[in-house]
Amino acid sequence: MPLTPIDIHNKEFNKGFRGYDEDEVNEFLDQIIKDYEIILREKKELEEKLNEVYDRLGHFTNIEGTLNKSIIIAQEAAEEVKRNAQKESKLIIKEAEKNADRIVNESLSKSRKISNEIEELKKQSKVFRTRFKMLVEAQLDLLDSDDWDHLMEYQIDAADSFRDEE
Repeated sequence: MPLTPIDIHNKEFNKGFRGYDEDEVNEFLDQIIKDYEIILREKKELEEKLNEVYDRLGHFTNIEGTLNKSIIIAQEAAEEVKRNAQKESKLIIKEAEKNADRIVNESLSKSRKISNEIEELKKQSKVFRTRFKMLVEAQLDLLDSDDWDHLMEYQIDAADSFRDEE
């Protein structure tokens, strides 16, 4: 067990024949007691500081652990967000492709419908042209017929017609 200043103070030496000067020994012991007390106080202060440092180190170790966990959680969350964003982008692309296919198919369908309508209009135009041509030819035949010549030869006397009315 280490010595305490009280142990040094209470220490008594046996007196021998022609021993040391008692005052000098006491003065030296007093100086040792003072120095030893200073050393013990410094030791106690250093132990308290060391305990504070250990406490702070423990606190910072806890903070470090918490930060490491937070970083890991943040990285996992970032990865999850990244995966979700990739999934969502794939879904958006698929939806856009579906819409594009639908729009293309609708456009093709409308194009076919318009082409069919154009073909139908061409057929109707040919039928109309043929009928109109036949009508014009019939009218021309009517104009070329002898009936017109016969009408030209027909004369009505205006006086005869006036008398008939009376």
